[in-house]
Amino acid sequence: MTIGTEEPQELQASIISYVKDLPNLCSLAGLACTILAIYFSILGVYYAAMIGMIWAVAFDWADGLIARRMKGRTGSDRIFGGQLDLVIDIVSYGVTPAILLLSYGKFDPIFLPLAFIVLSASAIRLSYFSTFGLSDEAQYTGLALDNNSIAIVFVFLFESVFSNGIFSVVLYVSVIGLAVLNVSQIKTPKLSGNPINVCLLAFYTLGMTGIYGWKLL
Repeated sequence: MTIGTEEPQELQASIISYVKDLPNLCSLAGLACTILAIYFSILGVYYAAMIGMIWAVAFDWADGLIARRMKGRTGSDRIFGGQLDLVIDIVSYGVTPAILLLSYGKFDPIFLPLAFIVLSASAIRLSYFSTFGLSDEAQYTGLALDNNSIAIVFVFLFESVFSNGIFSVVLYVSVIGLAVLNVSQIKTPKLSGNPINVCLLAFYTLGMTGIYGWKLL
C-alpha cells in the first residue's frame, strides 16, 4: 500500500487580487504617470510630459523599496511584481522616449529609425536583465533604463535656451547616446536599491515638478 506524500499545492490567486499588493499599486501609479507623459508628448506640451516622466521614475523606485520592506509577501507576489515592473518599464523607458522624439520632430517619418533604435535598446536591455540579472559585483551590465528618464528630464531644462533646431540635435544625440549606454558592457550601480538615493530622487522629482510647473504657467 502506497502512502501519498504529495503536499497540497498553493491555490492560484485571481489576476485582479495582485492589484491589492501595495508595491504593485505603486507600479500602476507610475504607469498612470507614464500615460500622462505620452499624452502630453503627443500634444506637444513637453514640460507637462517631463513631470509625468520623472514621477514615473519616482514611483518605480518607491515600489522596489516598499516591496523589500514589506513582510508576508509570497513567492507569487514577488514574481508577479517583478514581471509587472518589466512590462511597465518597457512602456515608461522605451515607448515614452520614442514618442517624445517623434513628437518633437513633428512626427516626420525621418525620425522613425531613431525611435526604433531607442525602443529596441530598451527591449534588449530589459530582456538581458531578466535573463541574467545583476552581475557578480551586484551591478547592472549596461546603464539601467530609469536613468534615461532622469537624464532626459534634466536635458529638457535647456529647451528654452537653444533654438528649436539646435535643441533637436541636443535631444536626439542625448537619447541615442543613452540607448547606446543601455546595451553597452559598462557596469553601473543599482541606485534604486539605496534609501538615500530614493530620498535624493524624491527631492529631484519635487524640484523638477516645481520648475516645469512654473514653466507651464
